[in-house]
Amino acid sequence: MKILLIGATGMIGSRVAAEARDRGHEVTGTTRGGADGTAKLTATDTAAVAALAAGHDAVVVAIAPPRDGSETSGPLLAAGHAVLDGLREAGVRRLVVVGGAGSLEVAPGVRLVDDPHFPELYKAEALAQADLLELIRKEADDLEWTYVSPAGVIEPGERTGSFRIGGDQFMTDAEGNSQISAEDYAIALVDELENRNAVGRRISVAY
Repeated sequence: MKILLIGATGMIGSRVAAEARDRGHEVTGTTRGGADGTAKLTATDTAAVAALAAGHDAVVVAIAPPRDGSETSGPLLAAGHAVLDGLREAGVRRLVVVGGAGSLEVAPGVRLVDDPHFPELYKAEALAQADLLELIRKEADDLEWTYVSPAGVIEPGERTGSFRIGGDQFMTDAEGNSQISAEDYAIALVDELENRNAVGRRISVAY
């Protein structure tokens, strides 16, 4: 499979790239600056997205706003619109998005980000990711999309291959923790790319 990976050098994107390449897939990585052997791409530029996506089987988006609360949903939604339109121009239908956990439900109709104890530092990022999910749900019916939410805590760790796949509900373990290593998250994402079990919906990954 030929995969265009937008945001290839971040914590999650770099591990998705490694996991996909280890399985024999061809990955074209992009970054804003074109560093570390990646292609330079401004993700809000529809024409640039289309040009790079052409000839690929799938596009993975692994970008997020800064975690300092300095940005609202605007930049991420602009990238979302550009990616959707760029895929259409390029004739690529498969899209997998590295999403956030904040939009997962802790109770019917209640999102994690709406909990009064949700960390203020991460709220702007969580709301932006939630808005991106809603954009995709509303406007990407013509594409074969999957949005992959991590657990509440995702960080570098062990590649175990043992985790749970859920849906819109926030998952915790027996001790009430919600965690996943970036390495295991990457396994789940590439599994979905290969197996296409969740086209047109959001899945979540946690221990």
